[in-house]
Amino acid sequence: MKTFDEKLASLRKLKLAQTQEKIALEGLLDEDDYGRIVPPKGFWKIIPNHQDGSFYGFDAWANNFCDLMEKHPVYVNSDDAFAGRWMYFMSKMRPNKWNPEYPYDHLKPDIKKYDIICGIGDDAHFAPDYEMGVQLGWGGLLDKIEHYRSINTSPAQQHFYDLHIKVIKGIQGWIRRHIEKANEMAMHESNSERKQNLLDIAQTNQNILVDAPKTLREACQWIIWFHLASRTYNRDGAGGQLDSLLLPFYEHDIAENNIDDFTTIYYLGCFLINDPVYWQIGGPDKNGKDQTSKISFLLLEAADKINTSLNITVRVHDGINPELLDRSVYYLVKNKNAWPRFSGDKALVKGFMSNGFSVELARQRIAVGCNWMSLPGLEYTMNDLVKVNMAKVFEVAYYEMIAQPDSEYSTGKLWKLFEMHLTKAVEVAAAGIRHHLKYQKYNEPELLLNLLSHGPIEKGLDVSDGGAQYYNLAIDGAGLAIVADSFAALEQRIETEHLLDWDEMTTQLKADFKTTNGQKIQAICRNSERYGATDSLGEKWGEQIRDIFTDLVCKQSNPALKQVFIPGFFSWANTVGFGLSVGATPNGRNAKTPISHGANPNPGFIIEGASLSLATTIAKMQPAKGNTAPMQWELDPTFAKEENVNLIKAIIKTHFRMGGTLINVNIMDKKKILEAHKDPSKYPELVVRVTGFTAYFAMLSPQFRQLVVDRILES
Repeated sequence: MKTFDEKLASLRKLKLAQTQEKIALEGLLDEDDYGRIVPPKGFWKIIPNHQDGSFYGFDAWANNFCDLMEKHPVYVNSDDAFAGRWMYFMSKMRPNKWNPEYPYDHLKPDIKKYDIICGIGDDAHFAPDYEMGVQLGWGGLLDKIEHYRSINTSPAQQHFYDLHIKVIKGIQGWIRRHIEKANEMAMHESNSERKQNLLDIAQTNQNILVDAPKTLREACQWIIWFHLASRTYNRDGAGGQLDSLLLPFYEHDIAENNIDDFTTIYYLGCFLINDPVYWQIGGPDKNGKDQTSKISFLLLEAADKINTSLNITVRVHDGINPELLDRSVYYLVKNKNAWPRFSGDKALVKGFMSNGFSVELARQRIAVGCNWMSLPGLEYTMNDLVKVNMAKVFEVAYYEMIAQPDSEYSTGKLWKLFEMHLTKAVEVAAAGIRHHLKYQKYNEPELLLNLLSHGPIEKGLDVSDGGAQYYNLAIDGAGLAIVADSFAALEQRIETEHLLDWDEMTTQLKADFKTTNGQKIQAICRNSERYGATDSLGEKWGEQIRDIFTDLVCKQSNPALKQVFIPGFFSWANTVGFGLSVGATPNGRNAKTPISHGANPNPGFIIEGASLSLATTIAKMQPAKGNTAPMQWELDPTFAKEENVNLIKAIIKTHFRMGGTLINVNIMDKKKILEAHKDPSKYPELVVRVTGFTAYFAMLSPQFRQLVVDRILES
């Protein structure tokens, strides 16, 4: 008879094997470690409805999804408490992601000029309301649709409801096939313990096929089905406030003597290993009361048991249960596997309120993505989708100034040009978002996330098309440190110290510092007063860039359309791609090398006290509007020891007290990371937080591995 720990260990081992199978069959994948497993080869193909071979619009998405649900392989494991795994990226199986009937050719020249990631046609980055789902169940959602279809009677609305009913029934059919499979496996199972678990899996799924879940096991399974379906549909990976979501079911089971904590940890371990969805624990409820409960600690304990790639965020606020923070940092240091993350409630709430929202609403906007916050079920955002490469904007401004004949060059003149081009870049990014909102329903309607959003079903409108309660639209700036350090180097070395002149600087940039004295000049540039050092020229320029970018993004808001544009600083892993489009820069960076990450200083910005300086700098650089400028924190194991837990915890609290919003942490041994970079197969269990997401190091391409290696070696 296997213990719960042995079952979880078996599932963990299987997950590692499935990851290796993905690498072997699909190649290296520079993305989250999804719970997706490799599908049978050639098992399913999309049904195109356009001559370009892709599919677009309500009917095509519904037809493709339901066809896949009907044919999707079932997945039942006798060690697992739950059924189901996802295998197909429907949105990635399309040859084109944007409907060519709604072109944006008028934006493309400037998108290319400023190297903007415009987000047009990209997958959803907003959060469902899982509480609605577990309260209603599939049958309740169908009843809700029928109720509102009797109110909203236009032909378009009736068709809208027909397709959502079709989608739910497709999911129910998928579940039903798993019930049949579990029962079939039980019939042939000789081991009594495994047989009973298979029967329990079948019964759990039978109970939630129509009705809302009543037990913890049923609630976890229902949530799994929704996120497996929405992952399959268009990669949705947003979670919610997991401890408060599951608490009523746990308390019910405890009161009925249906469960003990050992069983709970097993269920939660199976739940977390199913897919590394972004979940938040702790933090205040809408009234400011701390949400920490017994199940918050059980979730951490379950995460510790499986210790795979995980995306759990602990919300730190003034009223946090101190034991929760203690345990969270303890597990971070103990496992050195990049979990959990930490978000800062104070600055996030204050920032979101500055957009005109109430404190109650601001507290509900929680960490459920790579760098992003969301109001589950209430808002449509384009979090982590739209990015302006400020390093490229700087380059455009610099060479425009240099091209002006008989001009007296100066950082003042360069700043005016930078501001002009950044204004245009932000306007183009915002125009792309508006284009996306106008036509996304004809491209990739949200047939899954509409179900757990407040408004789409009530109005008979897609969430991208007026169905949401709020449209809080994110635009992130990337390359902050590159631009700040470049302005600082120009001011210090040319204008103040006269060590260089503008012509020499331009010569070196065009030659990528590969002239006879290029290395010397590059060193002079790199050692100017850098962003990240207190009271430096780099910090001064960083604050100026922060202020103008924040102001430009906020000016794009349109209250009449309920559109609030919210700035952040985040690059995701686009630091590599963004860098390829930018030549050498005055801070001493070589051409085509990665740009800086988010609001982080460039590596090596300070020798002593780097962690505290990092925390101080990034706290200062927050746009302070409710979105994040995360602190990417690389710690060496010699520091990240149990005896330093209190010091690490103090830096976390200090960062948030100063205005920080989110901390992503890696604890990585330099020798180990170099060996793994050389031969990833030696360390198949090594997990890193690449930016906001975790991934098995062995899954990453050499370029992405180098990105992580450089940060760690130079931290």
